[in-house]
Amino acid sequence: MSQALNTDILIVGGGIAGLWLNARLRQQGFATVLVESASLGGGQSVKSQGIIHGGAKYALHGALTGASEAIADMPRRWREALAGTGELDLRGAKVLSQAHYLWSPGTLAGNLTSFFASKAVRTRVDQVKGADLPPALQDPKFKGKVYRLNELVLDVPSLIQRLAELAGDSLLSGEAIEPLLEDGELAGLVVDGRELRAQRVVLSAGAGNAALLTALGQSQPLMQRRPLHMVMVKGPTLKPLYAHCLGGGPKPRVTVTSHPTADGQWLWYLGGDLAEAEGVARDGQAQIAAAQKEMSSLLPWVDFSQAHWATLRVDRAEPAQSGLMRPDNAFLAEHKRLLIGWPTKLALAPDLADRVLQALSRDGVTPGTYPPLPELPRPPVAPTVWDTLLP
Repeated sequence: MSQALNTDILIVGGGIAGLWLNARLRQQGFATVLVESASLGGGQSVKSQGIIHGGAKYALHGALTGASEAIADMPRRWREALAGTGELDLRGAKVLSQAHYLWSPGTLAGNLTSFFASKAVRTRVDQVKGADLPPALQDPKFKGKVYRLNELVLDVPSLIQRLAELAGDSLLSGEAIEPLLEDGELAGLVVDGRELRAQRVVLSAGAGNAALLTALGQSQPLMQRRPLHMVMVKGPTLKPLYAHCLGGGPKPRVTVTSHPTADGQWLWYLGGDLAEAEGVARDGQAQIAAAQKEMSSLLPWVDFSQAHWATLRVDRAEPAQSGLMRPDNAFLAEHKRLLIGWPTKLALAPDLADRVLQALSRDGVTPGTYPPLPELPRPPVAPTVWDTLLP
């Protein structure tokens, strides 16, 4: 058996939530080891649209929900981190857009009146026109209205890379994970035969949490999956667009983010209502056909004749909620030395870290003193999904 290691906090799951938590703990002086069985960010994280929501889309009918309350401060915290003045130094992670937009293809009457009157809108929301419009909407044929939201859009691969840098020597690639028990209590984990003892074990593996809980002999908390069927379109005529296109319901008709590809073109990544229930039920070909019809209707001046299309299925993993509802904020459950967390949304990774730090403080868990870690097998950073799926 390999040499046993000791640390303060052992984290399982190298998505953005686990990597953010790892960096926060190390900044607070804790010794950590983060175990990832595949690639860093390779689950939900690298498939994210990268929007740092401030709660606006959850208040389209004027309701101040728990979700909008919990997430309202996230853009500020992320902006400070990206500037190097916040709780983490994320300088080096790329910002794709300093704002996300609300875009109505027709009249705003009805679907935004209550939204702008709502207390859920914490910051200025300004209408933009002319040269201030997103490049893709700067066409004489565009007759809608656009409002600017204080919500960043990040280049997720560069964010994963920066958080991996902040991890230093704490990352461990490991596939076989078993509980390490002492006197019948969890004392750590055995990872590929290597014993790792820790004051606390944190599961932040997204969809992987369910299997990990089973391996550790735990039946709670239960996990739910809310699937998406995202659409990607890449073409030489596409211009950047970061916007929720409003429809008549409580969800955006389509949410568009734009991402640079390896060959220098722009790719649109399409979510929103398009990717939800009806979209999940379609096969790939039917989903592409639906997206082509929707985008041609909304943006008839955009030339898609040379575009390449693909779809991507994403399982959003979260703690189970009644009726498969979306949790309002980050979630943390505890069972003695085991902590189980889901951020429920990329933007809420700082909230999950807050909850873990609060639990450690409450229980009097403080940094210990350990010998330096040996050189560990390090997990790779996940490749960008569109560069692997599209020509």
